Amino acid sequence: MKISILSQDKSLYSTTRLKEAGESFGHQMEVINYLRCHMNITSHKPTIIYQGEPMGNCDAIIPRIGASRTFYGLAVVRQFEVMGIFSANSSQAISRSRDKLRCLQILARTGIGLPVTSFAHGTEDIDGLIQTVGGAPVVIKLLEGTQGIGVVLAETHQAAKSVIEAFRGLDANILVQEFIKEAQGTDIRCFVIGDKVVASMKRQGTPGDFRSNLHRGGKAEKIKLTPEERSTAVRATKAMGLRIAGVDLLRSHHGPVVMEVNSSPGLEGIEKTTEVDVAGKIIQFLEKNAPSGKNRDRIQY
Repeated sequence: MKISILSQDKSLYSTTRLKEAGESFGHQMEVINYLRCHMNITSHKPTIIYQGEPMGNCDAIIPRIGASRTFYGLAVVRQFEVMGIFSANSSQAISRSRDKLRCLQILARTGIGLPVTSFAHGTEDIDGLIQTVGGAPVVIKLLEGTQGIGVVLAETHQAAKSVIEAFRGLDANILVQEFIKEAQGTDIRCFVIGDKVVASMKRQGTPGDFRSNLHRGGKAEKIKLTPEERSTAVRATKAMGLRIAGVDLLRSHHGPVVMEVNSSPGLEGIEKTTEVDVAGKIIQFLEKNAPSGKNRDRIQY
């Protein structure tokens, strides 16, 4: 097969590993900087122009769309779909996952465990907003934040009010969530491909930091999931319409709760921690599913 990886930087670990894995299986791999693509949008013969030349047909694409480039990146993915090319994750599913509020609403509708969350536009009833999630301490998140940026733990009611007022003063959209104290600064990353969790790791934040992101100095170790955790990760992935996802869970007193569903999960941390060839499993998934050409998204919301 000919497989195109949509990535801004060919030197990134995830991009490099996917390219190496595909070539090891005998496929023709190419890395396409999607920001350098432009599209001929026509009903007769839709095409993508890359570096001044029309792209030849490929069999499948693997989108690695940066969060800050979601709008244009999704336009490129949609154009490939219009051309009848299979995408590892559909444009609609990626779009759902990038909207944190929409993601939580979809998961809630599906009955998947979540931390109690509130969202409001105004600041007239901050006290009520905080009480909705059970009172301080609370976690306050910017909707547009990534990799732990824009996430604040407010340990007192007054601190929470101050942070909410500051964010709303900047006209920023925020979520207020209950703080899962029993998680003790750890979360679980489940890497889901198709209908199976292929690798999982526990991430621990640095001392004094409740965020467990590896980009922020957190540490990781291999972990064995419970059947409920495994089921929750797969259900969350399917609820979003994703085929490949990184699902972040917390262990709470009332079972696993989903914090985030990531449509472009990084490979470095999970592969080095678990020693699982995740990139190879992604290529094998494409081998099995790309020939069918089934790009249709059946999620209704």
